[in-house]
Amino acid sequence: MNSFRLTPHAFRFGCAAAAAFVCAGAAAQTTGPAQAYPNRPVRVVVPQAAGGGVDIWARSITLKLSETWGQQIVIDNRPGANGIIGIEQVTKAKPDGYTIAAAFTSVLTINPHVYKSLPYDTFRDLAPITQTVTNTIVLVVNPYLPVHSVKQLVALGKSRPGDLTYGSFGVGNMTHLAGELLRLEAGMKPVHVPYKGETPAVTDLIGGQVAYIFATAPGVAGHIKSGRLRLLATCGEQRATAYPDTPTMVEAGYPNVLVTGWGGFLAPAGTASEIIQKFQRDTARHLQAPDLRERLSAIGSEPSGTTPEQFAAFLKSETEKWARVSKAAGIYQSQ
Repeated sequence: MNSFRLTPHAFRFGCAAAAAFVCAGAAAQTTGPAQAYPNRPVRVVVPQAAGGGVDIWARSITLKLSETWGQQIVIDNRPGANGIIGIEQVTKAKPDGYTIAAAFTSVLTINPHVYKSLPYDTFRDLAPITQTVTNTIVLVVNPYLPVHSVKQLVALGKSRPGDLTYGSFGVGNMTHLAGELLRLEAGMKPVHVPYKGETPAVTDLIGGQVAYIFATAPGVAGHIKSGRLRLLATCGEQRATAYPDTPTMVEAGYPNVLVTGWGGFLAPAGTASEIIQKFQRDTARHLQAPDLRERLSAIGSEPSGTTPEQFAAFLKSETEKWARVSKAAGIYQSQ
């Protein structure tokens, strides 16, 4: 099979495409908007159900921002359609800084390659603010499954072709593509069961409706700790800080199953650059605070806090990468 290493690409600072993306997002500015921003509650749309990995980091960060600004920040969970519903809400909102997206890998850089048509364009309709976190991706199984390693899971899958099931957070979601990479590399024939988001997929895994899933570490950290799920491997190049005793997929013998998730804040295109810069500065400052860094790192989310320009360049490189991967998995514009 072709080898696709799903690791973060280095930023290309100052690249023309990134600069154009940021400038387009900052167009149509109003006069002096940041001076009084925010002077009323801010809505942060999370295109995922409450309790998922994105919801956890978004609430942790916005709690700090709310304390700093003296304004309420309302988390508005809008799950469904692999994040499309929530992101569309943001792109249609007034670009005044009071509706912000807490978005992630799949909805921004994978959906454009999986769906034949989308109600939004990441680069046209959204203005990047900052990448907030890099998330560890983990392979977890129902603890009643008689496997304690990736090789045992693969052996079980090969002994039961077309029988073993794995869940994902939706068709074309990063968790789906991770499952497909393992299927291709290991020569398994599992049955894919897509869910409408992270929470229902994790719930059904705990209930035994599916055998395994790839998930963001923050969304399943509590279940791993309680024993409701069994952790088999992490999917980065190095062992995860939160799980130093757990082998990587590379160590388990599957070097091409390298997957890293991430999240970030974005505003509707046309939001004033002063507001974007203020949001980024305050977010980055809080992400450097020891208490928040410790809280996020403990659940597998490494704090970031990049500039809008850096985030724009990163989005471009991630979009190009996932185009190649979706084609290799055979799901390019399949929906």
